[in-house]
Amino acid sequence: MTTPNAETNTIWLTQEAYDRLQAELDHLRGPARTEIATKIAEARDEGDLKENGGYHAAREEQGKSEARIRQLEDMLRRAEVGEQRADDGLVESGMVVTIKFAGDDDTETFLLGSREMLSLDASVDIDVYSPQSPLGAAIVGKKAGETASYEAPNGREVAVEIVDAKPYVA
Repeated sequence: MTTPNAETNTIWLTQEAYDRLQAELDHLRGPARTEIATKIAEARDEGDLKENGGYHAAREEQGKSEARIRQLEDMLRRAEVGEQRADDGLVESGMVVTIKFAGDDDTETFLLGSREMLSLDASVDIDVYSPQSPLGAAIVGKKAGETASYEAPNGREVAVEIVDAKPYVA
């Protein structure tokens, strides 16, 4: 097993995406935590905790919120903030990549990066693959015309050809 390199552990974000995630983290650490703590305290004051649906719902909400806080802290710690990637055809995080599977003429296009890179515009409809995924790790650093292979979850070796790689524009 290979050790992930710095490129695959880095999450590339635009300044806009970074700021949006930082604002979400600040909200979750501040007002949201206070609100959930208040809900828990109010539900606890209602009495028997074993059959108190409001208490259990508030505790579950707290757990989800704390998990999101840890996720955001990790992403922001590993984030590389920058402008749009160079249009040099090199496959890296922040690029919209088109591939063709060996022996198939169909192409697949996706964003290589994290879902957080996408704008808040709900009309954005593109699959997102992580650079840490088997496919993502296999194609990082390749250019159009080059091929790569990776092991699929079923254990089969899959070969792909890079057709194109363009910077993602939010």
